[in-house]
Amino acid sequence: MIAGVKRERDVDEDEEEEVRVKIGRSHGIEDKRSRHCPYLDTINRSVLDFDFEKLCSISLSHINVYACLICGKYFQGRGQKSHAYIHSVQFTHHVFLNLHTLKFYCLPDNYEIIDSSLEDITYVLKPTFTKQHIAGLDKHGKLYRAYDGTTYLPGIVGLNNIKANDYANVVLQALSNVPPLRNYFLEEDNYCRIRRPPGDIMFLLVQRFGELMRKLWNPRNFKAHVSPHEMLQAVVLCSKKTFQITKQGDAVDFLSWFLNALHGALGGTKKKTSIISKVFQGSMRIFSKKLPHPDLPAEEKEAFLLKDEYQEKMSESTFLYLTLDLPTAPLYKDEKEQLIIPQVPLFNILAKFNGNNEKEYKTYKENFLKRFQLTKLPPYLIFCIKRFTKNNFFVEKNPTIVNFPITNVDLREYLTEEAQATEKITTYDLVANVVHDGKPTEGSYRIHVLHHGTGKWYELQDLQVIDILPQMITLSEAYIQIWKRQDKDEGAESHTGA
Repeated sequence: MIAGVKRERDVDEDEEEEVRVKIGRSHGIEDKRSRHCPYLDTINRSVLDFDFEKLCSISLSHINVYACLICGKYFQGRGQKSHAYIHSVQFTHHVFLNLHTLKFYCLPDNYEIIDSSLEDITYVLKPTFTKQHIAGLDKHGKLYRAYDGTTYLPGIVGLNNIKANDYANVVLQALSNVPPLRNYFLEEDNYCRIRRPPGDIMFLLVQRFGELMRKLWNPRNFKAHVSPHEMLQAVVLCSKKTFQITKQGDAVDFLSWFLNALHGALGGTKKKTSIISKVFQGSMRIFSKKLPHPDLPAEEKEAFLLKDEYQEKMSESTFLYLTLDLPTAPLYKDEKEQLIIPQVPLFNILAKFNGNNEKEYKTYKENFLKRFQLTKLPPYLIFCIKRFTKNNFFVEKNPTIVNFPITNVDLREYLTEEAQATEKITTYDLVANVVHDGKPTEGSYRIHVLHHGTGKWYELQDLQVIDILPQMITLSEAYIQIWKRQDKDEGAESHTGA
């Protein structure tokens, strides 16, 4: 109770101070110290890190939190007896930033600092993007220098692996390099007015994803990497701990949950669109036929097959990604007793969607034969290559290498005849490739992304960023891929590309 009273007092004292300053300004009085703070040269930009949760390091409260710009720690309040005030007296650290209002203060003297030299700090805390800036992001490959001296390409930035969250990092990096999705989240006005029901926490995902996107694309960062701490805390909360920071997860499971959660939080439904469905949603026809139990005598099977419930039925369905099945990996060895890693062309596993190939699906009680055919292709198409099979005892990984071209993958033959007539462009180029290395439950993830401005490929693994030759990408155990549909004027360009 005492802590609650103290927190309220910190807030009240800060508000009283604000009122005094505003009254003074309205009478044409401004504290002369505001523009002549003698302590600005004590600010240490190299320790400033705004990627973590905005909590007071002592009270753990998120109300009225200030960052000390000398040591980088967060403290609550600035009134007398507040944690920030005591810290300023104890350690002679005088310059503080309110993490909510973005105003600077000198403590313990308690006056607001107004100085244009501090704008770089507020920009790192809250980067903003104009429409003009966003429009130019993919038109050049200019390197920027961070405050710590390292150079980086905005968007091609390492994400900190806090403990075991690389499965989420690669998905976040992949999505941040999908231009229409990125552009939507770079501009907060696109989603800040969306109304959610009272008590709905899912919109936190949208806010945190937007903040992360702006940090990843910030051309004025103090360091050349970003920590996704706040984003991942929102994931843990909103997924009810299904996905965690401390435990390795599955990138496809996370991608599926995250896209659907964002779609719902942005007001999307089965009928109502969101930026997620506009970018990634396609549709397909599913032909499904129930099978009699395999142990039945042949005569009974034939009798069942004549019944109505065993006739083929067609349904329409939407998708945000396509699951591609790998052929069972053979276990034979070569003469040196080394396991031979099998290879399969991408078009072989895409044949699942040609409308002819049938696949058996088993449920607990029933078996079905299904075949699929696409009816609508999205602007960005996601493939998830099914590498893992789970049973009651263990998870098995299929190491088959998928051979794929990086550009000009034409999907026309997987469309229905009606769709072939209406879909003008059916050719796609790869823009992101997520790779899983190692054992099924304890392996690691990395990602290859195309930088649209330079046309170069980069490999990102946690904080490490290296450039990579396009031909090296196809040698990896691809797990998730994002493909971009070519624009009308792009078809010619991509032939000369990677």
